[in-house]
Amino acid sequence: MSGTATGARARLSRTVLRVHRTALTAWGALVAGLVVWLVWLNEVTVDAVRAVEAECSRGPGICVDLIEALDYSEPTGYVGFLICYSFLAVAAFSGGALIGRELESGTARLAWTQGVTPARWLAAGLAVPAVALVADGTVLVLAFRRGWSAHRDLMGDHWAFADVFVARGPATVAYGLCALAVGALIALILRRALPALAVSVAAMWLLNLVLERCRASLWPPVTRTSGTRFELPESAWQLEWGRTASGGHRATYHPPSHFWPLHLVETGIVLAVTALATAAAFALLNRRTA
Repeated sequence: MSGTATGARARLSRTVLRVHRTALTAWGALVAGLVVWLVWLNEVTVDAVRAVEAECSRGPGICVDLIEALDYSEPTGYVGFLICYSFLAVAAFSGGALIGRELESGTARLAWTQGVTPARWLAAGLAVPAVALVADGTVLVLAFRRGWSAHRDLMGDHWAFADVFVARGPATVAYGLCALAVGALIALILRRALPALAVSVAAMWLLNLVLERCRASLWPPVTRTSGTRFELPESAWQLEWGRTASGGHRATYHPPSHFWPLHLVETGIVLAVTALATAAAFALLNRRTA
């Protein structure tokens, strides 16, 4: 009996792969393209920038124009932006194509009449892209961390910048999985592909916006007070700077060492939303098909 069930799950997974192979292939191509771009920046562009710097050391000349033409920081920032907000594409796919289109076209109900339970159908539909998101997201994070940290003197982006903050750690994967779950839940609620696509993207954008606005409060900041003016640690994320009632100086900030606590707390929140959305999706599906 267990062998039959295992075989059925394998066939269902292959069906999901076949039906959505175009979207999964496009996602894989995007990941590969971003990784190649980062490798090119680290292995080719950075050498050209260093050569320009060496030339500039002999005299100013046209150094500004050359360095701008061979910029390293800006394109690396573009990659970080795409990695950070890739969850919006996942939300669109999950709500619009993965679940929404299956429900709207009646394909899902056809599968349910052929020995595939609704819960198994949804589990297979989520599991296949989830595996791809975890694997590809991990590759993107590792590649971006290498590209962002390898040549810090050429990078203008601060570690607290929204896209850099997400792209440098597991929050990238968490947001992708959350978009998958939220998209599925909204598709089950609306049961129409295009409205589900739009609402899924909007919901994930709102979640990210709220967490971005609250990010500085996810871990207690450092507050420093002194009678004389002082300098903050290098790369500190300054939240407040002002004068005390006694005329001293006061600053509230996050040092670079707070990146991981802040990042992991946000990742945990996003994963909690993912779990709630997944549970709600299965509960709603069971109630409607009972």
